Amino acid sequence: MNTPYPPRTIASILRRERAIVAMVHLLPLPGSPRSSHSPREIAEDAVQQARVLADAGFDAILLENMHDAPYLAREVDAATIAAFTRCACEVRSAIDLPLGVQILAGANRAALGVALAAECAFIRAEGFVFASVADEGLLATADAGPLLRARRALGEEAQRIAIFCDIKKKHSSHAITADTSIAEHAHAAEFFGADGVIVTGSATGMVTPIADLDAARDACAIPVCVGSGATAATVQDLLRVADAVIVGSDLKRDGVWWKPLDPARIAAFVRAAHGG
Repeated sequence: MNTPYPPRTIASILRRERAIVAMVHLLPLPGSPRSSHSPREIAEDAVQQARVLADAGFDAILLENMHDAPYLAREVDAATIAAFTRCACEVRSAIDLPLGVQILAGANRAALGVALAAECAFIRAEGFVFASVADEGLLATADAGPLLRARRALGEEAQRIAIFCDIKKKHSSHAITADTSIAEHAHAAEFFGADGVIVTGSATGMVTPIADLDAARDACAIPVCVGSGATAATVQDLLRVADAVIVGSDLKRDGVWWKPLDPARIAAFVRAAHGG
C-alpha cells in the first residue's frame, strides 16, 4: 500500500470489475459558442443516448460537455452548471447505472456539485495533481487540495462520489513536468487522495499505451482506467491491464466523436469487451 488509507475498488464504484464506461457527449450547452438547443432538447438527447448505451450492456455512463469548445479553464458559468445538472438528473432518472460527470475544462468543483445533485457515482477530474498547459491555457495549480476540501464540506453524500483523475492528460503539454514520469503522477494522485487514475493517449481517440497503463498500475494501488483510444479491436487487451475502459469515439459513426451513435459499433464494442 502506498498510503495508510485503503483504496476503493472499481467494483465498489462501478458495480463491476473490468468495467466499460460509455461517454455521452452533451449537445452544446447554453452560452457556449455553438449552442443552438434548449436545455430541454439537450437533456432529451442525453437521455436518448444514455438509454441506447445502457441497453447495449455498458456498465456506467460518463456525461461530458465536449461540444462546448473552446472551453473555460476551471470556472464555468451558472448557465453551464444549471443545464448540465438538468441533463444529469434526467439521465439519472432514466437509467439504473453508475453515472459520472466531467465538466471541461478542469471545472472539477462544478462537476462535484452536479454529481451530488444528480446522485452520481464519480467525477472525472483534470489537473488534480501537477501543472500542465492545455489547449484552454495554463492549469497552474493542482486541484486536489481545494477539490477534496470541497467534497468534505458537502457532507457524507458527497464523500461517496469517487474522483477519477487524469494523469499526464491528453490535449496538453507536459513540458513543465517533463522530469516526472507517469508512474510518479499515479503515485502522487494516490497520495493526494484520488479514487482512481485515468491514463490517455495524446488526444481524443488516440491509443492509450499499454506501457503507460503498466507503469501506473505498478505505481499505485487505486483503480487504473483507460481514458482514450479504446476500440472493439483493443478493449480486451486494455482490460487485461486496466480496471475500467472509458470509450466515446469508437461508438460513433466512422469512429468520430462528434458524429451520432452507431448501433453496430456499440454492439461490437460490448461484445468484444465481454469476450464475445
